[in-house]
Amino acid sequence: MILKIFNIYIPLRKLVIFFLESLVIWGLVILAVYLRFWDDRTGLVNFQEIVLKSFLIVFVVQLSLYYFDLYAQLSFLKTIEVIARLLQALSVASIILGCLYYLFPQLLIGRGVFLILLAMMGTFFGLRLLYFYEVQRRQLNQKILIIGTGKLAKSIAENILGNLDSGFSVIGFISDDPERVGMPLVNPSIIGDYSMLSELVQRERPDRIIVALEERRGKFPLSQLLDLKLHGVTIEDGAAFYEHLTGKLHVESLNPSNIIFSGGFKRSKLTMWLKRMVEFFVSLVLAVLFAPLLSMVSLLIKLESPGPVFYSQERVGKNGRRFKLFKFRSMAENAEENGPVWAGENDNRITRVGRWLRKTRLDEVPQVINVLKGDMSFVGPRPERPFFVDQLKQEIPYYDQRHTVHPGVTGYAQIRYPYGASKEDALEKLKYDIYYIKYLSLVFDLFIIFETVKVVLFGKGSR
Repeated sequence: MILKIFNIYIPLRKLVIFFLESLVIWGLVILAVYLRFWDDRTGLVNFQEIVLKSFLIVFVVQLSLYYFDLYAQLSFLKTIEVIARLLQALSVASIILGCLYYLFPQLLIGRGVFLILLAMMGTFFGLRLLYFYEVQRRQLNQKILIIGTGKLAKSIAENILGNLDSGFSVIGFISDDPERVGMPLVNPSIIGDYSMLSELVQRERPDRIIVALEERRGKFPLSQLLDLKLHGVTIEDGAAFYEHLTGKLHVESLNPSNIIFSGGFKRSKLTMWLKRMVEFFVSLVLAVLFAPLLSMVSLLIKLESPGPVFYSQERVGKNGRRFKLFKFRSMAENAEENGPVWAGENDNRITRVGRWLRKTRLDEVPQVINVLKGDMSFVGPRPERPFFVDQLKQEIPYYDQRHTVHPGVTGYAQIRYPYGASKEDALEKLKYDIYYIKYLSLVFDLFIIFETVKVVLFGKGSR
């Protein structure tokens, strides 16, 4: 079974394993308390206290599992990698809990309970490995049949094949050309044409039919799909399915009508006013709190290389308005004396201090000033330079639509897409930016900020 939460398809089994693991951790805590104090009633705190304190352990462990991507898409295929991540997550959880217990001794359930709990964690490991084994088997996945053989159809299949935990399996593709039947496309192949559609549905029993045709005029199997729909078969538009599957929009196959008549792209005045007010006051507080850090970083930059501490650069903001973006200087002085170029991941123009600043995202801290001024938001598409915007608007469809909202210090593309600096990377980031604009909300902003912390801690994401 597949659920749609925050406009993303999530397999029910993923939510089940989350709640089941939470219950197992809580149960292990209660059992550890019983084993520790079963013959010493005087040392046992009341049950209500145990329950409340055990919730802290559940929360910290689940937070660690989340931050080590053990609830994200399973892109790793080896059991040893799952075990390694589990050990890392539980180790970090132990350190966090140890620090909390040292600072707040009243949170401790009882001496020795935590050690007993760690010794009993084999049950938790077994449950997680059983889940991973079930994901690899793909037996509980929904089966889909894809009508179409173009870019959108292939992108859908590639995303499903590349993600063990998507909750879907592809039966095959349907083409409008009978001569292409049997030809490999991605994996599996084209298994039929329009005339075979009803027969294939009866034989394969798909859970969904995905219509991924980029051009439907004269190529749409209307009568067959209408008959199947009336017989209870779930049929879904390919662009919408891709969006819910991946959390981004397939810009290459997007028609203006898809934007005009689709849901989303709603921004109430109240939401935008609250967003601005919260960002103004938070940026004001951060400017004061970061003052000592600003001084220390400024000194490090000055000690390593000559030149200014801050670096200002013209960027394109909301509605195409240009503004000066502030950052700590991370490159050598006059790094772009020969003109603007994309910044590479291992760019030799970046100083040693600058590389550290970029890795920790501390070079972005001065953008608090931009947020205060109203040039930027904390969350939004990353602002680009006019030189590249002028190029990308001509080469990438809908690129200028990212300027309908304020640019952000962090953004949805920054947490979902790895480092990249090319036209192809700009296209991939745009898919996420348009998705963010479509579903912009305060809750979505909070989720992106929460994920940004993970990006900063583990050095993932883009710039």
